[in-house]
Amino acid sequence: MARGQLRIYLGAAPGVGKTYAMLSEARRRQDRGTDVVVGYVETHGRARTAALLDGLEVLPRATVTHRGAEFTELDVPAVLRRAPEVVLVDELAHTNVPGSRHDKRWRDVEEILDAGIDVITTVNVQHLESVNDVVENITGVPQRETVPDEVVRGAGQVELVDMAPEALRRRMAHGNVYTPERIDAALSNYFRVGNLTALRELALLWLAGKVDEQLDRYRADHGIGGTWEARERIVVALTGGPEGETLLRRATRIAARSKGADLLAVHVARGDGLGGGGARPRELARQREIVEGLGGTFHQVVGDDIPRALLEFARAVNATQLVLGISRRGRLAQLLRPGIGVTTTALSGTIDVHMVTHDQARQGIRGPVRDQGLSARRRAAGFLAAAAGLPLLTFGLAEARPALSLPSDILFFLAAVVAIALVGGMWPALFTAVAGFLLLNWYFTPPIHRFTVAEQENLIALAVFVLVGVGVSMVVDHAARRSREAAKLGSEAGLLSTLAGNVLRGERALDTLLGRMRETFGLTSVTLLERPVPATPDSHGDPADWRIVATVGGRPCTSPGEGDTEIPAGDGLTLAIRGRPLPAGDRRVLEAFAVQAAGALRQQRLEAEAERARPLEAADKMRTALLNAVSHDLRTPLASAKAAVDSLGTSSVDWTPEERAELLDTAAQSLDRLDRLVANLLDMSRLQAGVLGIAAQPIALEEIMPRALDDLGGSGGDVTVRLDPLLPEVTADPALLERVLVNLIANALRHSPPGEPVLITAGAIKDRVELRIADRGPGVPPADRERIFLPFQRLGDRDNHTGVGLGLALARGLTEAMGGELVPEDTPGGGLTMIVALPVHEQGPVPEEAV
Repeated sequence: MARGQLRIYLGAAPGVGKTYAMLSEARRRQDRGTDVVVGYVETHGRARTAALLDGLEVLPRATVTHRGAEFTELDVPAVLRRAPEVVLVDELAHTNVPGSRHDKRWRDVEEILDAGIDVITTVNVQHLESVNDVVENITGVPQRETVPDEVVRGAGQVELVDMAPEALRRRMAHGNVYTPERIDAALSNYFRVGNLTALRELALLWLAGKVDEQLDRYRADHGIGGTWEARERIVVALTGGPEGETLLRRATRIAARSKGADLLAVHVARGDGLGGGGARPRELARQREIVEGLGGTFHQVVGDDIPRALLEFARAVNATQLVLGISRRGRLAQLLRPGIGVTTTALSGTIDVHMVTHDQARQGIRGPVRDQGLSARRRAAGFLAAAAGLPLLTFGLAEARPALSLPSDILFFLAAVVAIALVGGMWPALFTAVAGFLLLNWYFTPPIHRFTVAEQENLIALAVFVLVGVGVSMVVDHAARRSREAAKLGSEAGLLSTLAGNVLRGERALDTLLGRMRETFGLTSVTLLERPVPATPDSHGDPADWRIVATVGGRPCTSPGEGDTEIPAGDGLTLAIRGRPLPAGDRRVLEAFAVQAAGALRQQRLEAEAERARPLEAADKMRTALLNAVSHDLRTPLASAKAAVDSLGTSSVDWTPEERAELLDTAAQSLDRLDRLVANLLDMSRLQAGVLGIAAQPIALEEIMPRALDDLGGSGGDVTVRLDPLLPEVTADPALLERVLVNLIANALRHSPPGEPVLITAGAIKDRVELRIADRGPGVPPADRERIFLPFQRLGDRDNHTGVGLGLALARGLTEAMGGELVPEDTPGGGLTMIVALPVHEQGPVPEEAV
């Protein structure tokens, strides 16, 4: 059975008309004869949306009971039994009530699609998993209902329902989105113009990314290799040389001329990993930072044919323009072989190629100095072997002269050249070839003992011998050099891989990095220096202008001039190395170390800044929440008490005794509430400042419980207390323990349904007494249980205007201050149980006088 097709209406915010557009599409399809049913549509009380349901078949919803309440959800079995051609399912990101067929509605939709039924649905951009955190940063509202991006990207059609922010706010003001009592709050919070504009841009960008994917897939399916200029994409080729920054800024200016153009930087690395072509890791790392800072992306591809690799990458990303630098090779080199720019331009086709001049043009490529293929000892051994072996070979061949001809002698000398090349490399082999030519001419070529050749054939043979000897020596030397380079690069790659792993896992990344560098190269000390002041011509070697950031090993360098080698690390940083001068061939690894060291230093400083900012952020949140509390929660009881007192003081109304008593009671309750709020705020501030006084003493729970219930007033009647009179005494501050119990019982009463009393029990476990306060409310998910103990949190309150959210935070703080512990757990059968564990009072030794 073919899988059904999914069509999604995507919106930037609630109220843009997604459900309306979905119902309009359903009516159009129904008019064309398509079998369309409504599986689940939420009209939110909007009359125009509800009117579109007329004439459409609406399937009954499934009823799910959860904790005594009934909810309706999409009835997936009913949809499968009805088996329409198309079904409408609103709110794709919706979380189903526990006990439903699936936990998420998008899973319901997947099952319907697997049955071969087409689905039309809706979703807002804030519910997409990949942008959920971005939306929270924009709006300040966390979205707990999300749908995976692959579900939406897998849809056959995604249509954006777009509306300008001003138009959506007008709809909101006219009552077309929310009920009148919610309009003002929505317009001043989530539906601000800035929020809506950002969400709209986010939806457009997300949809543009999906359109790009569809375009790439279409071009790949149809074998289209050419460039389609649907959007300007500028690719800049980087070699790792000093001209890279010039090319990047030029490419950025080109991209800025086209609104929405993409900037991509690419570096082509050799396929065999040998011969860097002048690429410098430090320069590439800096250029990558520049690209990302300019809003572009950095890519690295592998290819031996650089022009073709560049163009393959450009065509793969559908680039429209390619930016290259003028070749750094000299004029003679360009005459002998066309450069990368010339070849790329010739093969570019429809891609525009920009050749940008720079300061390094035609100055030659300053690559690393190539070392000899073999060691000096091997070359010396080759020369010694040639000096000793050639006379012996000549003597032996001269003794066998009657039996051997000149071609045979040439072959023996050629074998000697190959052997010497294998032992000592190119230069000993060249010496052997030239010496062999002279010996063959003097001892074996007629006329003998003269440097003349009588026959032309012998001259040709001797010339070929010299050419073959030179060629063999060069090939052997080249192979030895490449083998040594490959081994060295493999060692460097292993070193850098280990280095990166240590940096990522280490607690002190910078010290680990410098220590590994010192161990690897056998150095005395490695010092990372920073220049905090601008450079001057004489400041390079002045220790007063440098500051030691980190150092390992022996005596550190106080300025770059004191070290045997210095490696710039960027941003005023320099690595100074003491111990021995390092060869130029090792600078590539040293530059990689320098880049890593600079990155590790930045990471340490960012972590330190974040650590310093964390208390400030917490204090700022506390201050903001406190101001909100003062502005609302403290004002409410004050207003109630003032109104009651003003009413009693008026002379125009003759109050009856009952009415006067009621007003006095209202004023008293309001002032008591105000007293509790102020006490909570003061105690919380003392707790956080560490100045709360604790007067711990032995006390029985049956003594403190009645006082706590009396403090609760009339609501204490909904509490059932079952305490064992044989419970041991606990060590606690009576006043603080009473505050803890009042806050916990009040919280339990607030969340308990009518007719369900709060149950309080206690029991002794080893050296502690556990007091359990259980309610039958909705409970708290495990993931949110620590949040409820944060100050100013009112998670799940049915009435967010009855307190400042300090009760549980204060209760835990006071409990821990008394040496106890407060933890939540599920109540069997539903609800939340708060467990207060307090230490048992230890009885001291009985005095002799009491015996």
